[in-house]
Amino acid sequence: MTPYEVMVLIRRLNVESDRFVEGFAVAHRLHRTDLNALVEIHDAHHAGHALSPGELGAKLNLSAPATTALIDRLEQAGHAGRRRSATDGRKVEVVITERAVELARTFFAPLGRHLTAVVEEFGPEERETIGRFLTRGIEATVTARGDFTILADPVDTVAGAARRHPGEERRPRPPTAKIAYRFARASPVRRRSRE
Repeated sequence: MTPYEVMVLIRRLNVESDRFVEGFAVAHRLHRTDLNALVEIHDAHHAGHALSPGELGAKLNLSAPATTALIDRLEQAGHAGRRRSATDGRKVEVVITERAVELARTFFAPLGRHLTAVVEEFGPEERETIGRFLTRGIEATVTARGDFTILADPVDTVAGAARRHPGEERRPRPPTAKIAYRFARASPVRRRSRE
């Protein structure tokens, strides 16, 4: 298999993952940024670190007003909430709700089951090779992201801007396959891949 053929398969995986994750967003009326935020909040929680509104906004490239509006939407939908820090009463933390975790776990269970079955088709040495490839692929993507300053993006167009929530700024898009696998293994974001 040539490098080009591998790239085509990666692209197809991204597209199919995006289609699957899109189903969760549509089913629960979640905007792209809302879903991205839930993944950031969820991952921070599992890492033992609750995000402050400012930290969440920085991760999503949102202004303070846009971040406040985002958290308000998530609270109203029952997906996240605000709480005072147990160690610093002056600090507000954003936390994901059990309801959101259960919704994602239920929805993404089929994907997790099928992906696990595929992974188990490969032996330990093959998995090591796959893991090394994916790790290096992630590193290459991060490096490439730093190689440009301006990238044409639908959200920068008039039509794209109309799809954004009021006050919402242009934001980076996380790798779709990464999001899908996160949800398949645990719980809730989404990105639109391009061919």
